[in-house]
Amino acid sequence: MGVFVFLPLVLPLTAWPIARLAEQHLHPRTATRLLTAVAAVMALCSTVCLALVMVVGTAQLPGNPLPDGWSDPEVRAAVPYDEVVGKAAIPALCAVLAASARALWRHGRVRRRAHRALAGLPGTGVAVLPDDVPYAYALPGGRRDRVVVSTALLDCLEPGERRALFAHERAHLAARHHRFLLAVRLAALANPFLRPLRTAVSYTAERWADEAAARAVGDRRAVATAIGKAALVSRGTPVATLAGLAAPGPVPRRVAALLGPAPAVRTWPPVFTSVGLAAWAAAAGTAVSAMSSANAAVTMFLILRAATPF
Repeated sequence: MGVFVFLPLVLPLTAWPIARLAEQHLHPRTATRLLTAVAAVMALCSTVCLALVMVVGTAQLPGNPLPDGWSDPEVRAAVPYDEVVGKAAIPALCAVLAASARALWRHGRVRRRAHRALAGLPGTGVAVLPDDVPYAYALPGGRRDRVVVSTALLDCLEPGERRALFAHERAHLAARHHRFLLAVRLAALANPFLRPLRTAVSYTAERWADEAAARAVGDRRAVATAIGKAALVSRGTPVATLAGLAAPGPVPRRVAALLGPAPAVRTWPPVFTSVGLAAWAAAAGTAVSAMSSANAAVTMFLILRAATPF
């Protein structure tokens, strides 16, 4: 395997330029899908390689349940600096798995609690709760997707802005934005170098819903005004993996984008532009990461198979 086993751990750095440029130059839908795919593949590849290195480190520990042949010099030689990085990979992988499990558990717990709290209400697509705290968010799952909004937030908005609010939240539900947000959150937990992509997707998912709401109500200014007002008073969503109108982030940039023309829809940016080059660099980094992890996995499988006594 050699140093190739370490490449997927650092190749997410190749996606940093597109994480910054996609927010500015790509349609929000394209940016969200592209960045989420890159983050998911790179996170999976880096986790696979971390697990392979951990196997070598675990085999060196006394009393481990692995076959004795897995600690042979031939196996250890497959990983550079095996004694140090092999043992360091054990707590690193455990931390990744624990953090990911905690994020999934919290996401599921918040959704279950929210659905239980709405169980006694009519089964409509919008749940208006009498609450002095202003908030609004899209709640997927359960018997049906629902938009949850408090009366305190509705009281702050004009009728046209309320229509924009509901259109925005319905766009989140229709496009399943919670899946994108959860995927990039898990990816960032698997590899800290992917955090810029998580931040970018959090923004582009909101911009995607902004543009969908603007098309639905036919008034970009009303959507911009609703976002600005909600950001001033709202406390946001109950968990980062659920989407809402007043999600934390660069709200002034969202408002400015809505006050301008609608972005052009492209499936892929032009090659000879900054965003195009950045997109191809991220795609190349993702491909190399996938090939490196696959090569490392196959090589380690063959080495361990040869070292395992029958």
